[in-house]
This record gives sequence, structure tokens and C-alpha cells, in this order.
Amino acid sequence: MTTAAGFSLVGKRILVTGGTRGIGAAISAQLARSGAEVIAGFVRDDAAAETFASKLSGEGKSIELCRADLSSDAGQQRVREVLSGRAVSGLVHCAATGVHRSIEQLTLRQWDFTFALNLRAFFELVTSLLPQLGAGSTIVAVSSQGAVQAVPYYSAIGATKGGLEAFCRHLAVELAPRDIRVNVLSPGSVETDAWNAFPDRDVRLKEAISRSPRGRLTSVNEVALAAHFLCSDASAGLNGHTLVVDGGERIRA
Repeated sequence: MTTAAGFSLVGKRILVTGGTRGIGAAISAQLARSGAEVIAGFVRDDAAAETFASKLSGEGKSIELCRADLSSDAGQQRVREVLSGRAVSGLVHCAATGVHRSIEQLTLRQWDFTFALNLRAFFELVTSLLPQLGAGSTIVAVSSQGAVQAVPYYSAIGATKGGLEAFCRHLAVELAPRDIRVNVLSPGSVETDAWNAFPDRDVRLKEAISRSPRGRLTSVNEVALAAHFLCSDASAGLNGHTLVVDGGERIRA
């Protein structure tokens, strides 16, 4: 196998949840431009999703939208309907939600809906897609620094990300005999609109940039390239691995 062939995604059909905004959109675009047939999941802002898909379609890339709230039974059923009878080569779980609050302010409802999308939905997707995931398929879960380190106002989301990483390690072992690889992609501080959800946004941004040896945040394209690698045959030796893409930020954390 040549180096170029190892990175090719031609002939692969990959579902990217949360695939029309932020990191998910960058991953969807990178995979489609590398030859994959991408199904990009989303739950709101139809106009933005259609614009995103139209741009890639205009480039001659294969992109399909799937509007589904993965935290609901109806949303999971919608994904099954869209993928019914079709082989699937990969799943990249980018969809995530949560609130940035102190533990005193966090409610049980907020805790439950954070787990419903970030962790339970991933479990449901994996188990429902297993019959369609053939040998050589890949599963990638997008985690975060909060999975392994305490981040202010991040307890609910961090707990789901920690659970996501633990679940993926177990999946990696259980699915290896089927030649299905499972890995985790853990970005550092990335340039997205998600920063606007933090009550201390400006302070946190300044601190993140100061920790980075490069003096800047990680770009969504850098994360997307790593996702491409994990979805390709070039990463055939990686299984149960957490790939950190932060430009060295965590060295100083």
C-alpha cells in the first residue's frame, strides 16, 4: 500500500454526528474532500446546514444531511432509516451539548440531557450500526481536555467525555476481533463559537493561548486532519488510543 493510498477515503461511507458546525463541519468537509461519502448529522439551523452541504456539493463532493436529535428515540430511528440497507465504514461522534455552570447551579435535568447526547446517544449509534460496520471500519469519538482534567464550569460535560473515553477503550477490545477499530480524538482549545458559552470566556481564552507553546489556539482544520487520519487505513495500527491534538497545550496544563 502506498502512502497516498493509505490516506484515501474513497469508497468509505462515514456518519459524522454534529457534522455541520464547528469541529464537526471541518471534519465532514475534510472527509468528503478526501473521497468519503459523508452523512452529516445535525439537529437545528437547517439553513446553515443546507448552505454547508451545498458548498461541498458544488465542489463535487459527496455529502448528505441527516436532521436528527440523537438524544431522542425518534432521532435514533431517523438515522437508522437514512442508513438502512447501506454499509457503513465509519462513525465520528462530534455531537455534544451541556451547560457551563458550577456544581451548585447544575440541575439534574441539565445533567441528564448532557449525558443523553454526549454518551448515551453514542452507545445507541454504535450498537444499532454494528451490523452495518464491516471489517476495516473505524469509530472515532471526539472528547476534550475535560475528560482527564478539572475545568471550571465543566463538570457535567467533563464527566460525559471521561465516560466516552472509557467506553471507547472497552469497545476497542470487544470490536477488534471484527476488525473494527475504535479511537478517541481529544482536541485542545479550538477556535470555535463554543467559547461564547463560557461565563469567563475572555479570561479562559487568554489562559489557553498562554499555555500553548505556539502562542495560539488549535484550528478546526488541524483537528479535522487528525480525524481523517483516524478514519483512514494509515492509522491501521491505532486502536483504543486517545489522540491529543492541542499543539502541546497540555504540556503546560
